[in-house]
Order: sequence, then structure tokens, then C-alpha cells
Amino acid sequence: MYKNLAATLVAACVAVAFTAPTFAQSSAALKNSPATPPLKAAFVYVTPVLPAGWTRQHEEGRLQLQRALGDQVQTTAVENVPEGPDAERVIRDLALQGNQLIFTTSFGYMEPTLRVAKEFPGVKFENITGYKQSANVATANARHYEGRYLSGIAAGRMSKTGVAGFVAGFPIPEVVQGVNAFALGMRSVNPQAQVKVVWLNTWFDPAMERDAAMALMDQGADVLSFQVASTAVMAAAQERGKMAIAFHSDMRKDGPDAQLMAVTHHWGNYYAARAKAVQNGSWKSGDFWGGVKDGMVRVEHFGPKLPQAVRNEVLARQKDMAAGKLQPFQASRADIRDNQGQLRIRQGQTLGDAQLLQMDWLVEDVIGSTK
Repeated sequence: MYKNLAATLVAACVAVAFTAPTFAQSSAALKNSPATPPLKAAFVYVTPVLPAGWTRQHEEGRLQLQRALGDQVQTTAVENVPEGPDAERVIRDLALQGNQLIFTTSFGYMEPTLRVAKEFPGVKFENITGYKQSANVATANARHYEGRYLSGIAAGRMSKTGVAGFVAGFPIPEVVQGVNAFALGMRSVNPQAQVKVVWLNTWFDPAMERDAAMALMDQGADVLSFQVASTAVMAAAQERGKMAIAFHSDMRKDGPDAQLMAVTHHWGNYYAARAKAVQNGSWKSGDFWGGVKDGMVRVEHFGPKLPQAVRNEVLARQKDMAAGKLQPFQASRADIRDNQGQLRIRQGQTLGDAQLLQMDWLVEDVIGSTK
């Protein structure tokens, strides 16, 4: 979850990569490894732990870590920590309490994490969605845009108006990637599809999220997508008899009829692998960007309105993506232009990670601006 530091992030290049953690380790293998002193690991969350959404998925990851390592680990979580001076205070307190590994799960925690890390060189820090590392600070993120593309296929198949709405937090690269991938997924099955985007400049404001969803539906959108932290958009779609794509986790409780599917994120294997690395002395700083092939992103939790044929199509494309046969930002059929008409990806080319991490433009047929 990013905070709006777009001016800085757009100038960022790809972070130094490290070897992807091995996620294949079974829980039994971790539990049966040689006895070591319990590792103290802490988590900092930007919102309350809600039934669904961004923080819920990190909490599920923490619980999975706890189950995987059993009595080899002791975990703590602090929720609803604002991205500012309070974050630095909380992170420092967790270090003072003897935590050896601290996960800070929002982009706005990046600078506070780096400052505290200088004071505690013996503690390992992991900032989720950040891009700056140091000797004891690593970063990680999920390729959210991969799930967005897959959900766009379903939206393109299901929309009767050919218009989708996207309620977004901040116009920074991670979110822009998602809007564009969603639009490209829609247009892969409906070349006339349009996506209307509304920027809220906040991650968590259920009232604003609901109002934006209602406005988009008033403008003809019959399918909604979003990158904000509550379930308000899903609930609005349910209220109006429209359709929506859940983000981060399953939201069928709020949209039993509205939810077409969920784009979900899974952090537990990563957290367990990194904790184990601290225990055995193999932890190294770097950056990890995991997607469908790594099991960090997937589409699931299909709703009753989505026909089996469309489910099968989406799942088939997910398999293609995991096998490296499908990349959302590959211009396989024709040039890809932005919504100002500028050529962005020439036919036959694919954007690299450096370009993705600086993305500040919207593809054609996305109604909106990143400014």
C-alpha cells in the first residue's frame, strides 16, 4: 500500500534484486528444523485489521508465518498506524522491544523504516511496497497488475455497457499499472471497452469510496474495480445491482451477488521464508516482486453471476501467465498507445520492470488523468 510520493517514485529505478525466496518449504519441514531460539517478528499495519482488504491479507500472512514456524517464532502486530511521525515511533518501539525482524506494510513507512534501521543495525526490516534498501532493510511487493489484467478479461466479458469504473487511491505507478492492466484485459476481449477512473488521494475512506462508486455507476459503469482499503465499493455495487471485482481478499460477504471474482494477495510463504532466513543467517537485503507464478497473486472466489465458460477462460489465462506465456504489458497484437495518443509500447515489445516502476500514463480508452 503506497502513500502519495509519486514525484519521488516516478524517478525511481528498479531496486537491486535478490534471489527469490523458496516458497516450496512445507510447514512440517519448517517445524521440524533444528531447534533455534524463538524469533521475535513484528508487523506494522496502516489500517485496522478488517474482515477483508489490504491489511487483512497481511494479517493472514502473519498467522500463516506463526503456524509454519510454531514455537520457533513469536509475532506481534500493531494496527492502524498513520504514515508519519507515529509510524517511526511505533517501529522504534518494536525494535526496542527486542524484535529481530520487523515488517512495515505500507509505502509511507519506507522513510521511517530506513531511519529506525540506522539506529538498530542488528535488526532486519522488510518494507512492503517500498523501493529503498539498506544493509538491514529489504523491500517486497506483489505484481498486482497481473491479477488486474485477468479480472479485466472477466469484466470485458460481463459488461453490457462496455464501461467499467475504477476507484483508485493515489496516481502512483503501482496503481496506474493496475488501472492500465485492467483496461488492457477488458480490451483483449472487447476492443471498444472503456474504463473511467476516479482518484481519491486516500487509501481508506469508506464514505468517499462509496460516493465515487455511485458516481461511476451513474456515468454508465456496470462493473467496478478498485484499489482502496475497504469493501465500500463492493457494497455499493451490491446495492445498485451492478458487478465488481474484489481486491486483496474475498468480499462476497459484502457483495454476494455483485462479486465476479477476487484478485487476492498471499504473503504468508514470503514471510515464513524471510523469517527462516533470519534464523539460519541467510537473510540478505534486496527487492522481491512476486506475481502469479510465485503464488503471491491469484484470481479466485468467483461469484454466482460469472458463467463457467468465463471462469475457465480466466483460469486458463492465469495458467498462461504463470508459465510466462502471457504478459499484460506486451503489445502482442498491435501498438499500445496512451489516452493522449502517444505510442507507449510498440507491437512485439514488452515493458520491463524499470518502465513499469515509472509508469505515469494511462492507456487509450481510460477516461482520466494521472495529474
